[in-house]
Amino acid sequence: MPVQHVPGREAALRQLAKFLPNAGSVYASTRNFDYGPDDRNNVSILSPYLRHRLLLEREVLEAVLAEHTFDAAEKFIQELFWRAYFKGWLERRPQIWKAYRQGLTTQLDKLEHDADLRVAYDRAVRGSTGIDCFDAWTKELLETGYLHNHARMWFASIWVFTLELPWELGADFFYRHLMDGDPASNTLSWRWVCGLHTRGKTYLARVSNITSYTNNRFNPGRRLATSAPPLHERLDVAPRALPEAGQAPSAHAYGLLITEEDCMPETLGLHHAPQAVLGVTMTGRRSPLPIALPARAFALGAVADAIERVGRRFDVVAEQAEAGDLGAELVAWAYAHGFGRIVTAYPATGPVADSIAGAKPALDEAGIRLVKLRRAYDELTWRHTDRGYFRLQSRIPDILSALGLSATPEPLKDSALAG
Repeated sequence: MPVQHVPGREAALRQLAKFLPNAGSVYASTRNFDYGPDDRNNVSILSPYLRHRLLLEREVLEAVLAEHTFDAAEKFIQELFWRAYFKGWLERRPQIWKAYRQGLTTQLDKLEHDADLRVAYDRAVRGSTGIDCFDAWTKELLETGYLHNHARMWFASIWVFTLELPWELGADFFYRHLMDGDPASNTLSWRWVCGLHTRGKTYLARVSNITSYTNNRFNPGRRLATSAPPLHERLDVAPRALPEAGQAPSAHAYGLLITEEDCMPETLGLHHAPQAVLGVTMTGRRSPLPIALPARAFALGAVADAIERVGRRFDVVAEQAEAGDLGAELVAWAYAHGFGRIVTAYPATGPVADSIAGAKPALDEAGIRLVKLRRAYDELTWRHTDRGYFRLQSRIPDILSALGLSATPEPLKDSALAG
C-alpha cells in the first residue's frame, strides 16, 4: 500500500524518526532505487513536510547528526542542501520564474489550438503512451501526489526527449499534482533535465538504467529516445543580491500570516504574541489549470495544523482562508483586529511571493506594514547560490558549524526532534 502523507507536524516527526536509522549508509547505497509506491523504506519521503516546513531543515540535520557521523550521512545531507540550493538560486534569479510562467501561458495557448499537441499531451497526462514505466509513474502521481526522485528525472527526460512535449507543460503537470510541489525545485529540475539550468547538460533516460534501478519492474525496450539534444534560450541568468528581510517587531501590535511556504512560524523568533493569526492557502495559484486533490489537501491540512498549533500556543484568535483578493482580505483582517503590522515567514520566489507582492499596494495604501522574516538557514545557504551547487556543497561544514550543529554522533534525544 502506498505511503500515506498526513499533513501535520506530529506525522512529520514520526516519519523523521522512522527514517533516521537508514539516513546513513543504507540511504547512500539504495536511494536511487525506485522499488514502487508500496516500498519507500530506502528514501526519507520527508519532502512534503520539508516543502511546507512542517519540518525544518535544521532540525532534520540535527537529528541525523545525532545518530550518524557526517561521513556516513553525507549523501543525505547533500540532498537536503540541494533543496536549499534550488530555493536560493531561484530567489536570486526571479526572472527564471517569470520566464517559466510566460512560457507556460504560451504553451497552454498552443495546447488549445494545436490538435496534434493536444492528443500527445492528453496521452501523456492520462498515462496511455504505451511506455510501461512512464504510464505507471503517471498513474502513481495522479493517485498519490508523490514520485521517487529518480522516477521524476526519468519521467521528465521521456516527456521532453521521447514524447517531444514542451517542458513547461511537464513542469506544470508535476507542480499541479505533487504534494511537495515547489516552484524552485520543480522548475529548476525540469530545466536541468532539458539543458537549460546547466547550459548544454541534459539528462537522458536510458533503458538499462530504468531496468536496473526499478529491479526489473519495467523494461521500455526500444521506445525511448537515444539522444538528448539540449534546449536553448536567450535569457539573462545573472544573480541579484538577496532582497532585504525584515526584523520581528519588538513592541508593536501585529498579526501573524501563515502560508503553505512555512508552517512553523512559532520558531521565527517572535518577541511577543500576535493579536491574531490568519492562515491563507494559495495552492490554486500554482497554475491556470486545476490543482490536484493530493496537493490541495496537503497544503490545506498543513496550514490548518499550523494555525491550530500557533493559535493554541499564543492563545489568540486563529482563522483560515483561501486567498481571493489577498490585499483586500489582509486589510480587512488588520482593521478588524486593530493592528498596523503583518508578520509572515519570508516567501521565496513563486506563487505565494507573487500573491503577497500583489497585495502590497493595498497594504501600503491602508498604512499597514508587511514584515517578512527570513530564517537563518536560508540566509546561510542562499548567499552561496551565485554559481553552481558545488560551491554551496563545499560550504556545508561551515554552515553546519554556524547553525551550532556537531558532526560527532550522540545518542538520539527527544530534543533533537523538538520544534
